Order: sequence, then C-alpha cells, then structure tokens
Amino acid sequence: MAMQTTTYNRRPIKRCCPLFLLLVFFLASCGKTGSLDEKPYMVIQGFTQGTTYMVKYSSQDSTDYKSEIRQILYEVDSSMSTYKDNSIISRINRNEGLVRIDHHFRKVFQTAQRVSRMTGGAFDITVAPLVNAWGFGFTEGTELDRSKIDSILDFVGYRGVRLKEGQIIKDDQRVMIDMNAIAQGYAVDAICGFLDKQAIPDYLVEIGGEVRTKGLNPDGEPWRIGIDKPIDSSSARQRELQAIASIGERAVATSGSYRKFYVEDGVKYSHTINPQTGYPVQHSLLSATVFAEECVFADALATAFMVMGREKSKQILKEHPSLGAYFIYSDDQGNFQIDYTENVKDLIRNL
Repeated sequence: MAMQTTTYNRRPIKRCCPLFLLLVFFLASCGKTGSLDEKPYMVIQGFTQGTTYMVKYSSQDSTDYKSEIRQILYEVDSSMSTYKDNSIISRINRNEGLVRIDHHFRKVFQTAQRVSRMTGGAFDITVAPLVNAWGFGFTEGTELDRSKIDSILDFVGYRGVRLKEGQIIKDDQRVMIDMNAIAQGYAVDAICGFLDKQAIPDYLVEIGGEVRTKGLNPDGEPWRIGIDKPIDSSSARQRELQAIASIGERAVATSGSYRKFYVEDGVKYSHTINPQTGYPVQHSLLSATVFAEECVFADALATAFMVMGREKSKQILKEHPSLGAYFIYSDDQGNFQIDYTENVKDLIRNL
C-alpha cells in the first residue's frame, strides 16, 4: 500500500444516547402493570454492559425474576466484558496461560465466526486493536498514520483465532478480541431463553436498543418499537422517529454511524471500523436494522452491514431470505432515504 503521512490525533468522542431503538411505550421500575381483568405484566429494568436494559413479561402469579435476570447479565458481563479485568475475554486478551471459556463465550464466538464467513470478514471480533487505536475501544487511542494502521492489520483477521478443546487459540499473540458488537444481542437471547424455560408466553427483552419479543403486549397486540432517525445530536429530547415496526415474534438489532463518532478537521470519523482497510467506514448508509430469529445474529449482522454498505448488504439478504432489513441512507443531496426488504414491508409504518 502507498504510504500516507497524515497523522490522526485522538480527540474526545461524542457519544450519542445508547438506546438506538426507541421503545414505543413508557415504563416504570420493576413492578406490575394491568388491572384485575387483564393479564398482569412484570417490568424489570436497570443498567448493564454500559447501557440500559428492560424486560417486560406476562405472569399470571406476578413472579418476579429480577434476581435470575441480573444473574444472567452478570455471567455474560463476567465472560465478555473488556472492561472487567477478570473477565474471560480480558484474560484471553492478556494471553494468560490456561483460560477456559464458558457456554456464553462459546455461543458468541461461534456465531461471530459464522457471520464473519457469511460477510467475507466485514464482521470481525479481532478488530479490537483497530477500534482501540481509533479511540473507540477499551484503551486510549493513539496517533495514527497509514504505516501504523498497516502494522495493526498484520494481526487483525477472524481466521487468526479458533476454538479448540474449550480454549481460544491465537495465531499471533497480539490478537485481541472485542465482543461489544454482538454481546448485547446474545444477552437478550439468554434472557429470552430463561423466560421460555419458565413457560412465559409474552415478553419483550431489550438491552441497549437490541430487542427480542414473543407473544403480545399488554394491549393484546404485537409488540411495537420505534426506529430513530439517524441524527447526530440524538439525545433523549432531540430524538425523532423514522418509523414504527410491529415486530411480532422475532429479534431486531440496529447499528448506525451516529452512535459514536468524533469530528476532526471537518471530517466525521464513525466508530464502525472496516476490519479490512483499518479505517472508519465512510459511505451513505446511516443505519441498518436487521430482523432475525436470534438477537445475537441480528446484532452482528447489523454491524457487518454498516461496514459493507447498503448494496453489498442487500446481496447477503437475497442469499438468506429468512432475514429482513430496514436501511436509512443519505442521498446525494444529504436527504434521508429508506430501503427495506419485502418481508418487512408490512411490519413497518414510516413516519
């Protein structure tokens, strides 16, 4: 590659509100909803993985699963949080001698590798050193030029890690793993799995905007969510909805270029890093919302689609007709435009 002498100095990141999908209802803290004549619903909410979570489920006997749900979130955090020194992922990244993975890590790692193969490496959990270098990860950013980026790319690539006998094996000890683009979706699925074992017929589970639902909401209708307009200054008060989706029994995850970014010398640098070029993505796709059976899969694909762009993403969707997607992109005049797969057309009402 040709050398580039431009140096990029890391500046503070402008972080947008973590809830990218705005739920179309307002909830109190843990408690019951519904009258005596209605099916009672329980609501549990709090903080996890640096964001918020909310679980709402029907329960004829008003059973409170707060402690069980918090235990699941604690286990996932202890497995895959790069901000916990003693987590499994942190120990792997430090190259400690014998690190046994748990069932949470196994599921996420296998799904990540599957999505990496499916998208030609657009999704890659070994992108962590690049994310960190650009100032969006779990370490301080550095000054970057083309040479530095190329040196990091030497050990970035999903094929350089594999699972063997309960351990993660690296081809290069400099490899670091980051599950942040998939762990929230997995945590949603883990909680849904628990609720399914309790034979809960109706629920909505949401973590950081990643959502999965089953059954009906308290009004006896399919669960609905709102999809935000991709506005950079998308604080809670400044939000505008682009669309409302009636999602039924499926998972939905969204990724966008405005969640985390910074501007330097008039150039906006997104937190979405292309694992193959080493640079933040810069194209017209502003957000990608993916509909799938599992939230872990939707979460990873939404990130991959933001790397690939709209046209390449649509090719993946043609090859996998069970998936659905809703894209918001910018046209040549800077106006918002939408595009979506036919199988979600009847689920979405554009505003």
